[in-house]
Amino acid sequence: MKFIGIIPARFASTRFPGKPLADINGKPMIQRVYEQVKIALDDVVVATDDKRIEEAVKAFGGEVVMTSEKHQSGTDRIAEAIEKIEAESSENYQVIINIQGDEPFIQPEQILALKDCFKTASTQIATLIKPIENSDEIFDMNKVKVVVNKNLRALYFSRSPIPFFRGCDEKEWLDKHTYYKHIGMYAYRRDTLNEITKLPQSSLELAESLEQLRWLENEYVIKTDITKHESIGIDTPEDLERVKQLGLL
Repeated sequence: MKFIGIIPARFASTRFPGKPLADINGKPMIQRVYEQVKIALDDVVVATDDKRIEEAVKAFGGEVVMTSEKHQSGTDRIAEAIEKIEAESSENYQVIINIQGDEPFIQPEQILALKDCFKTASTQIATLIKPIENSDEIFDMNKVKVVVNKNLRALYFSRSPIPFFRGCDEKEWLDKHTYYKHIGMYAYRRDTLNEITKLPQSSLELAESLEQLRWLENEYVIKTDITKHESIGIDTPEDLERVKQLGLL
């Protein structure tokens, strides 16, 4: 099975313009992400709509493809990118891994875990989950919770605490049940990626503002794997300064 990692990267971020090019100890953020991903994947490409990002990627020796400015999501940008990549290279990829361009702490083990999900023939989409260790996160709407079945197939994603533990004080929920939060990395089979980008928005997606609910409503199989690594995205300049002060970069 042939895998490729694609990193969608936009310059025009509302909260952090030019984020992919933000300097992190002498390297742009997009390079930090790219180098981490290359540890686990032979084929990695940045998909962008901005010439400045294209030039930066080429400067450090990375692969890059230009895409439309009109895409509303990273998934749509990746779908265009893989069409161009395959047309130019004559390669055929079975699985595309969507790598967030603002996570320089991504761990190679996480990418390998996504790859392993496709050893199960029924897997159409794969993503990662992490056990919640802090009760406050259960009730934090910005932390997306996940429930899975016994085979780690996703049943539902929600900003609300799920499952609701009836008849028990909220402070005890974490002692009574293993809660999972979503780590927002995805991998898709090639044909599945083509299909999901053509789906209209669904009612559950609109209610929770979670794209993956559209896929579940349309009966796609989302396989999960458990990771011990936290997701540390950099959404604002303040986030970048904070991780620098913590000595994480």
